[in-house]
Amino acid sequence: MPDSDSHVLDGKVAVITGASRGIGRSLAEHFAAAGARVAICGRHEETIKRVAAEIAAKNPRHEVLWVRCDVTDFSHVRKLHAEVDAKLGVPDILVNNAGSVARMRLDEMSEAIWDEVVSSNLKSVFNVTRAFLPQMRSRGSGRILNIASISGKEGTPRLTAYCAAKHGVIGLTRALAEETRDVGIQVNAICPGSVDTEMLKGSGFAPQMKPDDVANVALYLAAYAPAALTGSCIDVFG
Repeated sequence: MPDSDSHVLDGKVAVITGASRGIGRSLAEHFAAAGARVAICGRHEETIKRVAAEIAAKNPRHEVLWVRCDVTDFSHVRKLHAEVDAKLGVPDILVNNAGSVARMRLDEMSEAIWDEVVSSNLKSVFNVTRAFLPQMRSRGSGRILNIASISGKEGTPRLTAYCAAKHGVIGLTRALAEETRDVGIQVNAICPGSVDTEMLKGSGFAPQMKPDDVANVALYLAAYAPAALTGSCIDVFG
């Protein structure tokens, strides 16, 4: 990260879902290094706790808040919201990054697998945004970033549920941008191609970029993007 970015998010609160590894962890690292007070969540307590400690050790200006949370379950999301509200306040930046993938043909897929992939990638965005949006709306400002995928714009064989969910994330992003355009909230999506993460392994696709490449785009949207940039879905191919 350039030195010029090291204080660009000073005083800001950022909430990042699915931050235990890959793109989510890189997002948390970049935002904390830029001065944000960061709250991260993941399903596995020991993992998300360890990641928070490692990020905080590199960025001692602020504690990194961690919360165990299954973002597909709104009762968990209510607890996430309560923790963030009590310890950090209203978020300035909300990044919906959590997701999962299942690689198989549609006729091989069970209803349970379909529900898991769609819930983790799409319902999670609805749950988390619904929890934090009223405070952002009341304050009259906020930036919501949804991590979609190039698979949200194209069809990919053996990724039917994932493609469907990520298409949904893009539709949600565009519609929510119109709902919030007049109240000072920006809503954008990032659509990465092949990123070198655990999720990509076994896909048959070669990685074209690192998680940091996506995090740098997210930092631009969180800190620098003009108010007119809302409802956009930005492709990142490396």
